[in-house]
Amino acid sequence: MSDERTYDVVVVGAGPTGENVADRAVKGGLSAVVVEAGLVGGDCSYWACMPSKALLRPTQALRAAQRVAGAAPAASGHIDTAAVLRRRDGFAAHWDDSAQVGWLREAGIDLVRGHGRLAGARRVEVGTATGTVVLLARRAVVLATGSLPSLPPVPGLAGATPWTTRESTSAQATPERLVVIGGGAAGCELAQAWAGLGSRVTLLEAAGRLLPTHEPVAGEMLAAAMAAQGVDARTGAEVSAASRASDGGVVVQLADGAVVEGDELLVAAGRRPRSEDLGLSSIGLRPGGWLEVDDTMAVRAVPGDWLYAAGDLNGRALLTHQGKYQARACGDAIVARAGGTLVTGPWSRHSATADHVAVPQVVFTDPEVASVGLTAAEAGARGVPVEVVDHPLGQVAGAALRADGYEGHARLVVDEARQVVVGATFVGQDVAELLHAATVAIVAEVPLARLWHAVPSYPTVSEIWLRLLEGRGM
Repeated sequence: MSDERTYDVVVVGAGPTGENVADRAVKGGLSAVVVEAGLVGGDCSYWACMPSKALLRPTQALRAAQRVAGAAPAASGHIDTAAVLRRRDGFAAHWDDSAQVGWLREAGIDLVRGHGRLAGARRVEVGTATGTVVLLARRAVVLATGSLPSLPPVPGLAGATPWTTRESTSAQATPERLVVIGGGAAGCELAQAWAGLGSRVTLLEAAGRLLPTHEPVAGEMLAAAMAAQGVDARTGAEVSAASRASDGGVVVQLADGAVVEGDELLVAAGRRPRSEDLGLSSIGLRPGGWLEVDDTMAVRAVPGDWLYAAGDLNGRALLTHQGKYQARACGDAIVARAGGTLVTGPWSRHSATADHVAVPQVVFTDPEVASVGLTAAEAGARGVPVEVVDHPLGQVAGAALRADGYEGHARLVVDEARQVVVGATFVGQDVAELLHAATVAIVAEVPLARLWHAVPSYPTVSEIWLRLLEGRGM
């Protein structure tokens, strides 16, 4: 049995991106419904951002105390793994989405539970537990189904039943030996998280350094820290085969002939779009790929500006905060199109311009890595004439007070022609809170001559801004 309902906006996917699109639409006076087959709140709430940071925080707090004379003796105990996992479960809401469902209701957003697929223009069919619900969109259909972990085409890997980020953030016991494939943000974070809880971790990264998309200093400093923390992080380590042994363990073979064994295997080697079963063929699109969008998140290949793809699904910036940013632009653009008030172009309220120039990211390892904008290499590839300014963070009074023997690094990438910051990277303990100032400087295109007058408080770690500008000759 099926029923048919009509809304202004139909959103497929109730993760943070989908929730924000629907919220902006309703606040703009439109009706909205979200469709979700899993938990309302999405991966970030239950299997990614929140539980992974909850796993990392206790060990980082302990190490931070151990780096301060006087506090170190009081921090000489061991991590209570059971308590860490209980706390993690709390941050994941015990995988219960009732609070998120309640928020939708309070926001005036309807929810249909089930798998939603396009069935032609402005039409979504949802298979529910009791039948089929047909949702018709007067204004827009927004696809916000996100992405999935990707398994590289390694012989035997899929049959080895590896963990992905989902299993590794929700596991209820610490594996004695953990092998991690992938030295990007997720692989490095989870390697440190489980090492802090007692696993003997071997991390394998095929590239020549950890965090290969970041400034080289970030991967170098993180590799040194991991070695000191007991993580066996190997770069240039190409995996050629994997298998699950008869005793339940895993065996990973490397191209150089080395063999690595573990009790569990975590693959954190990229993401793929969740677009294979969205009914894209019903409107002439090929399933399985990223959906190319304009800055309002309208899908370029579909005329009429009725189909949008926001968040991971468009492949622009696979980060929760960027998905929410895109969602705000998307929801506002749909409302504006409905009212005939759409304003496009760089930095308009209806355009997600920052995706191209100022995507902030924090890798919550120890040391943290916080970056935004272009790396020096990316700027060079774009033909931007830049000057790179570096300064050791440990030489700043605020950092020295924070931890004895503080080690860290800061880099600014400056556009010489425009005299503005186009990239920034900070590596060190507690550097995440430095990042928003850099993001504002890049988005606002603050001239260096004016940035010089933004006086950092003393003694804070933010004094690094003064040192960097001095290094630039100011």
